[in-house]
Order: sequence, then structure tokens, then C-alpha cells
Amino acid sequence: MKYLEYKGYTGSIEYSPEDDLLYGKVLGIRGLISYEGETGKLLERDFKEAIDSYLADCKAEGKKPEKPFKGSFNVRIPAALHQKAALLAMEAQTSLNNFVAEAIRLRVQEP
Repeated sequence: MKYLEYKGYTGSIEYSPEDDLLYGKVLGIRGLISYEGETGKLLERDFKEAIDSYLADCKAEGKKPEKPFKGSFNVRIPAALHQKAALLAMEAQTSLNNFVAEAIRLRVQEP
């Protein structure tokens, strides 16, 4: 899947055959920011306008805008997997955080 990018925000690109319309939402934040368009250009325009509107609303209300993908998240895994990862991290003389970050980095590398 390809994404839209603007001012640090990432948006999805979906298609509704029933409506013959492209649409999407901003990813990585709790709030809902959605957009739509009949063409790719119109979708991208509405995406950027939605981000600009969100940022302007936050400024007007004195609220800090949500920052997407801030670099920390909780992961729930089985206890046995947690143990294996922690022990391997200790053997490698690194933190569990670094061990997990490296595992993710290896998995998401582009070919």
C-alpha cells in the first residue's frame, strides 16, 4: 500500500467501488482526520487541507497537535518469547529495547 505524506503525517489511500471515490484517514494518531477525492490529485489536495485544518484548529484551541509515530509503543507477547528475547539481549550485551528495535529494523528493511 502506498501512503500520502505531509508535514510529518501519513495518510492511507483506499477506494470505494460503491461510491467510485478515493478516501483515507491519517494514521498513527488517536483522533480521526479523514479526506476524500474523485481523483488522486483531489485526494491529495483534501488530505493536505485536512492536515492544515487540524493544525489550525489545534493552534486556535491552544492544544498541542498529536504527533504520529512518536517512537514508543507497548508490545504484548507471550511470556516465553519475552524471556527468550531478554536472555538473547543479555547475551549480546544490549538492552531489550535495542534488541527489539534491531529485530524490527531487519524485518522492515526494503529489498
